[in-house]
Amino acid sequence: MKRLWLAVLILAVLASALGVIYAKHENRKRFVHLQALERERDAMEVEWGQLQLEQGTWATNSRVERVARKRLGMVMPDAESVVIIRK
Repeated sequence: MKRLWLAVLILAVLASALGVIYAKHENRKRFVHLQALERERDAMEVEWGQLQLEQGTWATNSRVERVARKRLGMVMPDAESVVIIRK
């Protein structure tokens, strides 16, 4: 009977040890994945900042006016052609 209990306890200890090993392995695997996701997030934040700067450059008033003149042939109207509407 003592041998049976000893065998059961040894199996329980081995099962517990395997459970701890598996949990550690999963924890490390998930931590590595988390770090990869954080690096990806940081890279996306850098790209977002660059895109915001680029958008600001493309949307400046002087650039819009220059493109309107060159590509669309737009010009400022004469003072006589301007009509101001007030409520």
